[in-house]
Amino acid sequence: MRVTVCELPHGPAALAAAWAGLCRHTMEDASDLVLLPEFAFVAPVWEGERFDPVRWAATEVLSDTWLERLPELGATHVVGARPARIEGRPFNQGFIWSASHGLTALRRKFFLPAEPGGWEARWFDRGDQAFPAFHAGALSFGLNICTELWALETYAAYAALNVQAILSPRATAEATAAKWLSVGVVAAVRSGAFSLSSNRVDPTGAYGGVGWIISPDGRLLASTTADAPFATIDIDLADSAAARAGYPRYVFRGEEGPSSATPPGIIPVA
Repeated sequence: MRVTVCELPHGPAALAAAWAGLCRHTMEDASDLVLLPEFAFVAPVWEGERFDPVRWAATEVLSDTWLERLPELGATHVVGARPARIEGRPFNQGFIWSASHGLTALRRKFFLPAEPGGWEARWFDRGDQAFPAFHAGALSFGLNICTELWALETYAAYAALNVQAILSPRATAEATAAKWLSVGVVAAVRSGAFSLSSNRVDPTGAYGGVGWIISPDGRLLASTTADAPFATIDIDLADSAAARAGYPRYVFRGEEGPSSATPPGIIPVA
């Protein structure tokens, strides 16, 4: 499967140029799946300390308008997170778009920060505590939206569900890029799945780009930069099944390893 991660700005002029570039990239590379950043296309409303219903409504309208343009990517599937009001309640909702079925809602973000610059708990209601497996064609994936990458308890469940990838739309700072990349590695190794993430970016560094594709054994296969904000590679979904049979996943299933060799990190005792 050919997958694409990206970094996108939200300012109208910058976004228009970046979107045109992303569409050219995904069309030329024939992407099967494109992962967008958290709340791509709209300003980060969570920076406001108080919920503003007028601003929320305008953000929903703008996001929905942009979502109608997803076919421009030429991809079979597009995954991201958007503002959505459900029964009058505001949520940060994951979505998948497909050329065959259009837009489909996924789980809603459950773990919400509440601090200066990130007042999500004041802007969104808590969503779904469950982290199930979803599907994009042949790909089985879990959705951990931004902060939810730190929900380490979800990775054992994903391994049990035979999830092949963990998709993570983000809105994280440039200064913390290394920390976020490290948890992306943990997500991949513990679950035996590919870890994919796309991030927002802006000139102030409040959002710091760095999208990634990490293999099930924790290798960084591709990442985005300011000079190369889109990254596309082919991933072999069979790699995930092979990883789940190996260390450290089998240890937590109470099984013997794939061979009699000493597992990595274990020192034999005479």
